[in-house]
Amino acid sequence: MANQTPRFESVNVGDELQPLSVPVTVPLIAGGAIATRDYFPGHHDRDAARALGSPHIFMNILTTNGLVQSFVESWAGPESRLMDLKIRLGAPNYPGDTMKFTASVTEKNDATRSVQVTLKGTNSMGSHVSGTVQVALP
Repeated sequence: MANQTPRFESVNVGDELQPLSVPVTVPLIAGGAIATRDYFPGHHDRDAARALGSPHIFMNILTTNGLVQSFVESWAGPESRLMDLKIRLGAPNYPGDTMKFTASVTEKNDATRSVQVTLKGTNSMGSHVSGTVQVALP
């Protein structure tokens, strides 16, 4: 539903969002860290990440948060309003992997004309991110 906002009445509990695969690259990880002013070396310096025991640089939570928001908002459309976002991190995202987002509508709130979307972002090591996003719809 790119560029279209579903109406509250047309969305049902159980509706699934179109899955999205995100290639995890060095520019995505380093650029996301720099854009969010997270200068921790583990997000942009492979040698520093290895010194910390990591095989490569790894994605920061703010980049993950932005990818989650973008995933849900691309489904919800331009007339939607993000109300709440709660995520939990799991396995790290390293360059060369792919994160696959899946999600479904798990609640509807008539009073606020909002829906809760429960999502998961997985990579080759398992769950990178899980959580919920509450979105108001027209």
